Amino acid sequence: MRRVTSGLVIIAATAALAACGQPAAEDSGATSNAAAPPAAAPATATAPTSTPAPAVDPAKSALLASLPAPYNTGDLENGQKQFQLCRSCHTITEGGANMTGPNLYGIFGRTAGTVEKFRYSEPLKAAGFVWDGAKLDQWLADPRGFLPGNRMSFMGVKDAKNRTDLIAYLKVETGGKPGG
Repeated sequence: MRRVTSGLVIIAATAALAACGQPAAEDSGATSNAAAPPAAAPATATAPTSTPAPAVDPAKSALLASLPAPYNTGDLENGQKQFQLCRSCHTITEGGANMTGPNLYGIFGRTAGTVEKFRYSEPLKAAGFVWDGAKLDQWLADPRGFLPGNRMSFMGVKDAKNRTDLIAYLKVETGGKPGG
């Protein structure tokens, strides 16, 4: 059974790679296995077209632009990608659940260790600081070094640009205040 499954995986991967880079057939309402005739070459050479950028939400763009430097230049797409590292423990939606870590909606301007119904470590409950971009940057760089004794097992985001993008993303997605 294991050989059959492995063989099917290899066949599926080979088919996917073979299709990679092939133009998608237009839906004509009929199904056909026949190859489409080649398109006529353009009369003049043109530069290859690139994939259009995803549509940007104007409200999110405006909020991003209102953030203080360096977050106002953050890459929200990369920030969202970086948040994948956090998603297994944190939610970011208003009213979202606490998980292994607290919900992060409204984190900016909130005193550390104060999300209701979340059981914080003693160091976080006693920290007394307010979360802003600079504090979150320090935390994300090295959570254990920043606040020894906390229970967060995450090793941190070592790249400064990735941290900036992640913080910009969090400010935009969590009702973050433009300042700080």
